[in-house]
Amino acid sequence: MSTPDANVPTARAISPDSGTHWTAEGAWQVQSGIYRIPLPLPQDGLRAVNVYAIETDSGLTLIDGGWAIEASRAVLERSLAQIGYSPKDIRSFLVTHVHRDHYTQAVVLGREFGSHVSLGLPEKTSLDILQSSQPGESHHTPQLRLAGAVEIAEQWAAAHVALQHEDPGPSVWAYPDTWLEGDHQIAVGTRSLDAVSTPGHTQGHYVFAEQASGILFAGDHVLPTITPSIGFEGSNPVEPLGDFMASLTKVRALPDLTVLPAHGPVGMSSHERVDQLLEHHEHRLRLCLDAFADEAQQSAGGEHTAYEVAQVLPWTRHEHAFGTLDLFNSALATMETRAHLKLLVARGALEVREVDDAEIYRRPATP
Repeated sequence: MSTPDANVPTARAISPDSGTHWTAEGAWQVQSGIYRIPLPLPQDGLRAVNVYAIETDSGLTLIDGGWAIEASRAVLERSLAQIGYSPKDIRSFLVTHVHRDHYTQAVVLGREFGSHVSLGLPEKTSLDILQSSQPGESHHTPQLRLAGAVEIAEQWAAAHVALQHEDPGPSVWAYPDTWLEGDHQIAVGTRSLDAVSTPGHTQGHYVFAEQASGILFAGDHVLPTITPSIGFEGSNPVEPLGDFMASLTKVRALPDLTVLPAHGPVGMSSHERVDQLLEHHEHRLRLCLDAFADEAQQSAGGEHTAYEVAQVLPWTRHEHAFGTLDLFNSALATMETRAHLKLLVARGALEVREVDDAEIYRRPATP
């Protein structure tokens, strides 16, 4: 669930490159030759996604592409015009991950102008699912059922059927021109970017670090005011939170870099924010485990689904009750709780079995 960190006030929304709210339209210079372009996400709580335009002698490379909708395309065109470019000048896209607000517009513009699109190879499983899905079909529904959230799964499926007329179809989920594999360097004009595999938010997530200039194109891996959703993707990864925390540790081993995030203002220390994110999830793991020790919970025999545990946890930095969340956020909360419980199983603190198509968690029996 994309939840604000309790240690970061929501008032921190002014981006130093623009001097205004980070979602403000424009092409904001981060440093020489690099511009941040916020693109709109209508009816999405995130409000905008930052794409980054890097100038080269042959044109532009964009980190992420935005959502393939008219509003986003119009803002991109106006913003590029401010710095003397248009979409036809985009030579390549380095996409951090497969989510619609990062990938789909890159696919559309790549098809239209011949821009080269790169994406992490582990995202192929999600693309396979998306390409084969029927209109209105949700690949999240089976996972919600595994988490014990039957009612939410039914509501989620119904909502997708109701919105099927807005489904753009499989064309925006085409495969990229290049699959990124492992950690390696990518030349972008005279710059050298370290492409670093960072599974967790999605299995194929990448960040791009330019150590020479001290910046990290962080995608959704390291966000300054929220924590990215974990475990909510079509590929149903085995241990997404464990992957995410390992990837955070991997990024922490890099030099301290200035975070250029996909959502939120630029400028935070990568070391500082990674430390906060790791502690946040350790705290959530403790809360999840405490739910199995609570006397009130023991009335059910100490066995609980992820959905049941999610209902006793606080949500967002304001510690809202689960019952106050809307459908979208209650689904995210349930799946994030499932990711935490799966990591507790991997650590030996819980055990899991499947009963009637739902995962049931409990503390291990003491010898």
